[in-house]
Parts: sequence; C-alpha cells; structure tokens
Amino acid sequence: MQHPKIVVVGAGSLFFGRQSLWNMIKSPVLQKGTLAYVDTNKSRLERMVKLGKMITAHAKSTLAVEGSVDRKKVLKGADFVVLSFANEGVKYRGIDCAIAEKYGVRMCSGDTIGPGGIFRAMRELPEILRVAKDVEKLCPNAWVINLINPSTVNGIGLMRHAPKVKSFAMCDSLHMPFDKRHWLARMGVIRKPDDATPKMERDLDVTIAGINHFPWLFSAKYKGKDALPAFRRGLQRAAAKETADAHPKDAFNARYALELWDIFGLLPMNLHHTKEYVRYWQGKNVAPANLPTLSVFPAAERQLRHDAMWEEVDNYLSGKLPPEHFFGNHRQDHATDVIESMWGGLKKRFYVSSPNRGAVTNMDDDALLELLCDIDMKGPKPLPVGAFPVGIRSMEQTVLETHELTVEAIVKCDRAILRRAMVLDPLVASIEDADAMIAELLKAEKAALPKCWFSS
Repeated sequence: MQHPKIVVVGAGSLFFGRQSLWNMIKSPVLQKGTLAYVDTNKSRLERMVKLGKMITAHAKSTLAVEGSVDRKKVLKGADFVVLSFANEGVKYRGIDCAIAEKYGVRMCSGDTIGPGGIFRAMRELPEILRVAKDVEKLCPNAWVINLINPSTVNGIGLMRHAPKVKSFAMCDSLHMPFDKRHWLARMGVIRKPDDATPKMERDLDVTIAGINHFPWLFSAKYKGKDALPAFRRGLQRAAAKETADAHPKDAFNARYALELWDIFGLLPMNLHHTKEYVRYWQGKNVAPANLPTLSVFPAAERQLRHDAMWEEVDNYLSGKLPPEHFFGNHRQDHATDVIESMWGGLKKRFYVSSPNRGAVTNMDDDALLELLCDIDMKGPKPLPVGAFPVGIRSMEQTVLETHELTVEAIVKCDRAILRRAMVLDPLVASIEDADAMIAELLKAEKAALPKCWFSS
C-alpha cells in the first residue's frame, strides 16, 4: 500500500503539530508515511522539524519529517492537508473579547460565535481559501481538513468557494471514544475515564447532532437501556460541586446544561462552547436558576500555555527533556484518527462537520452540521438522526445563517453584509452595538485584516 503524505499548515499550533507526530509514529497505517510541516515563522518551523526528526530517530521510526515556510514546496503529492493555523490568535482573541465585553457580549471562548467568531473568520478564511487554491493546483486529490475556528464558518467557506477541493471540517469536541469514557464516568458506570474498557465504550450508544460547538444529545443508551437518567444524575452531582473559580470555559457547565435541558428537552453536548451560543447568560442573571453571567476568555492565561509549549519543545531539543517523555505526554488526536481510518480502510465512525444530506430531516441538505459519519477516502457519509425539535431547530438555523452571511461578507469584503451578519448573531443586542463593535474591531485589528476592508 502506498504510504500517505500529510501536510500540516500551522506546524506551531498549540495542539495538532505535536499530536500529529505522536499519532503518525504510533499508527501502523501512517508510520511509514510523510509528515510535512508548514509555518510562516521560520524559527518555529525549524524547531518543529528538528523535534520531529529527533523523536522519529529515537523511536526508530521510518516516518519522514520535512517542512517549509512555503507550502507550495511540500503540497505536491499530499494526500491530506490539515489546516491548523492562526494569525496571532491569542492576541486577537483577547482584543475581540475585550471590545465585545464593553457592549455586554461575554465570550468564554471568543472564536466561534459572536463578534469574536466573525472577526476570527475575517482574519483566517481568506488564507484558508488561498491554501485551497494551491491544493487544487498542486495536489487536487488531497483531502483538506479544517481544524481552524470558527470551524463551521471555515467549513462553509471551503464548501461554497472551493468546490473542486475535497474538504470537511472538524474539531476535538466530539472525539470518540474518548468522550464516551468521560460520560461513562459521569454516569457512574466507572470511577474515572481511564477505567473504561472498549466493550463499555461500545455499549454506550449515543445520537448527537448540531452545529460544531452547538450539538445536542438526541438519545443515549447503555447496554440497550435508556441512559439519560444516569446522564442527568451525573450532571446534578457535578453541578453541586461547581465553583466560580473554574476556567471560564468550564465554570458552571453542569448547571447551564441542566437549565438548557429543562427548557429545550435535549442535553447540549459541548457546554464549554454551547453556553456561549445562547444569549441567556450574557447580561443580567436569569431566574429561576440565577446562574451567573459568563466568564470571559483569559487571553493572558492562554498565552502562557503557548509559551509553555515552546519551552517544552526547546527542552526536548536541548536535552533537558528525554525523547521518551514525548510519548508519555501526548495522546491520540481526533484528526489523525480520522485520517488513519480513511487511509487504512478501517471503517470507523467519527463526528465531523459534513453537509447534512438528509441526516437531520428538517434541515437543508447542504447545512453543515456535526454528525456521526461513515468516512473513507470518498469522504464523510452522515448517518440518520431524525428531526430537530422546534426551538432547537430555530437556534441552529440562526447560527448557520449568521455563519453563511459571515462567509459571504468575507468573500465579497462587503461591510453591509458584515453588518447584517453581526446584527443577526444571537449574542448581539442592538444595531447600535453591532455598528460600534464593527468600527472598534476594524480599527484595533487593521494589521491582521485584508486591506479591502479599509479601501473605501
């Protein structure tokens, strides 16, 4: 069998650059392939390539590691192109969140919905589409896998404006079977996630669907019996222990989840993001739950994580950390698991963002939803789900149309459409706030945005 070539555009990303190396060395399907790193920062690229060669040599692996600041030099012959880059992502997420907070929009993540999601897409999608053009010319049979948030916006952009390129979007928020291990622990089936066995994972059957970061649990069965009561008891136990000093993405998630479950009849499955997609905790506390407003994304703390990552890389290169430490410090990655199954014909199922194609019966066929899919080298094939309940469907549709307008605004560089997207966004309270945030964000982020936004 031919050995695969995976190109990672964004070698210096916090997660995927190192985890792809770990996975490819560990995978019987991928370990004889090629891992090609791309990063526009020459110093970071050289350090990642050096790390890759050091780790493969230590593991006596035949994996080939290469890299270039010019993606065109490594795209030829690629089978998969993974997008995992950001233009000074932490810095600008911090700006997004600080300006939005002035207008009552509190973003605990800040890069998928609200002004933060719109402006991150404005910074990243133009480059994503340029990568897609290079793929079309240099490796037209390659699959482009987008990991860049806002995942759905960028996935729609690829689907609508790079139709000749084979692509789908995904993130690690529904990484199976690892998420099942946490759910089994919360249900009380096991004491901690690492206690789960493969049989336990298979015995837990869930049906989940929705937009990435905004999915809902339709049903859950464990050994054929309804598991929703156990899910609920686990959430109630977690809610009783929650405190305000948790990380903003984790704070009060169980309490928020229970409140939304009671209102809409389905359990939201990605609460550290989903709570940011609804307006209920953006301002004044809401009775009867009296839940607090959302905490805001801590940009400084996130930057420390990036700094620690590069310190770790440098410690490997200097010998302060032994190479064997690398294999105990990382784990399987969702995207590489999908690639392994696609390339090896393993017939595993994964949650990825795919055109709906009738899986959710009351949404458009081309709605980009996060769905359980059979996936092979022909691409994802969503499995049937059923219909969204009224209420959830309207929220999902509003978010999708905000995303569609965001893509249209970016491609046309049209301020009127940008305004329409911002006003439609579920977190924005008024036209005046939308106009003010657009003006402030354009001014603050001029260096990172395409020049066309300032040409008139």
